[in-house]
Amino acid sequence: MHSLAPIVLVLLCAVLAVTLCRSVKVPPMLGYLVVGFIAGPSVLALVPDGEETQFLGEIGIVFMMFSIGLEFSLPKLNAMRRLVFGVGLAQVVVTLLLIMGGVWVLSDNPLAGFAIGGALAMSSTAIVSKLLTERLELNQAHGQLAMGVLLFQDIAVVPLLILLPAFAGGSDTLLMDLALAGVKVVVVMSLLFFFGPRLLRPWFHVVARQRSGELFMINVLLVTLGIAWLTELSGLSLALGAFVAGMLISETKYRFQVEEDIRPFRDILLGFFFITVGMKLELPVLFQRWDEVLVMLCLLLPLKLAIVFAIGRAFGLRSNDALKGALALAQGGEFGFVLLALASNLALVPLVSVQAALAAIILSMLIAPFLIQYADAITRRLIRNDWMLQSLDLHQVFVQSMSKSEHVLICGYGRSGQALARLLEAEDVPFFALDLDPERVQEASAAGDPVVFGDAARKEVLGAAGIQRARVVVITFADTHAAERIIETVQQLKPNLPVIVRTIDDSDIERLRAAGADEVVAEVMEGSLMLASQALMVMGVPVSRVLRRIRTVREARYGLFRGFFRGLGDEVAVGDEGQQLRLESVRLVADAYAVGKRLGELNLVALGVEVKTVRRRQFKRSDLSNDFVLEEDDVVVLLGRSDQLASAESFLLQGDAD
Repeated sequence: MHSLAPIVLVLLCAVLAVTLCRSVKVPPMLGYLVVGFIAGPSVLALVPDGEETQFLGEIGIVFMMFSIGLEFSLPKLNAMRRLVFGVGLAQVVVTLLLIMGGVWVLSDNPLAGFAIGGALAMSSTAIVSKLLTERLELNQAHGQLAMGVLLFQDIAVVPLLILLPAFAGGSDTLLMDLALAGVKVVVVMSLLFFFGPRLLRPWFHVVARQRSGELFMINVLLVTLGIAWLTELSGLSLALGAFVAGMLISETKYRFQVEEDIRPFRDILLGFFFITVGMKLELPVLFQRWDEVLVMLCLLLPLKLAIVFAIGRAFGLRSNDALKGALALAQGGEFGFVLLALASNLALVPLVSVQAALAAIILSMLIAPFLIQYADAITRRLIRNDWMLQSLDLHQVFVQSMSKSEHVLICGYGRSGQALARLLEAEDVPFFALDLDPERVQEASAAGDPVVFGDAARKEVLGAAGIQRARVVVITFADTHAAERIIETVQQLKPNLPVIVRTIDDSDIERLRAAGADEVVAEVMEGSLMLASQALMVMGVPVSRVLRRIRTVREARYGLFRGFFRGLGDEVAVGDEGQQLRLESVRLVADAYAVGKRLGELNLVALGVEVKTVRRRQFKRSDLSNDFVLEEDDVVVLLGRSDQLASAESFLLQGDAD
């Protein structure tokens, strides 16, 4: 009888480890790696390290590469061919030859050098793609460099898997085998790119017309795993096939729906992949073969970093972009495990050396998240002209934002950001936008929009964009992790500046508010309000009543919408005179009771009102605490019902609540 105890323990360890990683602000994948080490054969042996377990982890990479493929397109891939077949080819060949030479000198075994060189030339697609996606760096120059090299590495695995058995057995048909593999690669990829778009568009249209979420999800799984299976049959990797599937679907109008549907599968299975990687780390190897592990690690990290950096510079990349790309690719990868396992089975490499190489790859994968996370700081320290390059970029931001004052700072200039900009422009409200898509920035700025390329999570960029002169920051893209980083940076630079964040649904509202967002606008809720208002008006409900109902819902939902200043011409429904929340301004004259007293001491909450802001001279203070002391001529803005506001005003001025 099977027991759930091991699975429950692994899940418990995963929850605790990932929670701890998020608390100390390190990548959660480190938690998964640690869980795999603890649950693996080396420690508790809770999970068997078999083929089924490894295959389940590999499916996680499939969905990760599929989601990355959704961000690409055929024109973008064509534009990247220089990175894929130029930098990628050079990186694999140079790294393999140099490591092969080093191992050959140390062990006097050229075949072992070739096998280990091929394994260490690979980088981790799962780690690099996940971290760059989370950090919104895929579209930056170093992100494009990393993805281009990773794509070629996926292709390079095929000839390496052919060469190892050929060298071990002294095959006379090596050239024929390689030529056949090359033909298969070209034929399979050509067929996929030629027939794929022509078949997927009508097929997805037929499935979508059935209006079944379950059927749509099954179809996404079918296409993703089906194309990955076809590429595996042809000798290519599952991950490469999944990437192609994502690119093909990105050409259809169902891209965003597909991206939402696969996210749960991707994140859970990718987490399981990192657990399977951690399971491979063996304590006896680290202690008994530490010197060999250290040599392998030195052959891997510093050497590979230097090679990628040098090749990137040779292909015309800026020094800082080349170094950041090199830091992202310095670690070993999951395909290294496959090549080392094959080399061990063919007796090309002694088992102890295979274990040392495996340990070095896993240790490099543990180091990789920190290299990517601190790439900016490392680059500034190692490259002297990086400060100059960054200062030139910031100078451009500063020059363009210098004329802006009392403006709205828009973070993200996609569809939502551009729609917001049009409304602000119609009302003559100044705005300035930051975006990380260079093509979008180029097109929008050429059209005259005040938008520049810049990462809103960096202090220098926000400072150059005039955050000290801004009235409000609006984060227009629905990425909770990136929004938290921006909010944290804004609070460090200007704590009182209001921040409004867009999100898809209500799931992350409390998380974003806890991070410091003044308001979180959920698209699902706003869409529901618009649907309800249209339905009510079609049913004959008066427009004034519909607007009042929508306003009531928004007042309950959004803190910044709560209350309004009453005017003489405002319409009030019968029976609502004393029930609606409203705002009232109370100026504290010289002999007012509240002058010199703390807000906590006044205890206005007991009267049923809330102090929204205090205007002192020309500044509005919203960062109010119980220790905030009121002064003469302060204007206190109160929120409450009419009767409560009357009592609060009397109390502030005279000390008694009528």
